Amino acid sequence: MVRKRRSNRRLALAFAAILTPAAVMAAALAVWGLAAGPNWVSNFAIHTGLLSHWQVWLGFAAVLQTASHLLNRYGRAADVLPAAPVRPLVRP
Repeated sequence: MVRKRRSNRRLALAFAAILTPAAVMAAALAVWGLAAGPNWVSNFAIHTGLLSHWQVWLGFAAVLQTASHLLNRYGRAADVLPAAPVRPLVRP
């Protein structure tokens, strides 16, 4: 059971490493879509549909980064040592 948990943690860290660049790419698409509105840059690559809105890409980036953060926390939880027991200051 410990071996399976360890491999799950490694897999979580691997997915977290992939999700962060994906979040950056989604944020870049959001900035591109936002800048395409006032014609600061060329037209946005996706012209119609749900993915043509920059707000969707920004939300997608936030979800991906949050998932990456949570997977990192899960994957690194084994690295943290348990806290030492606290002894009372007064002797009985």
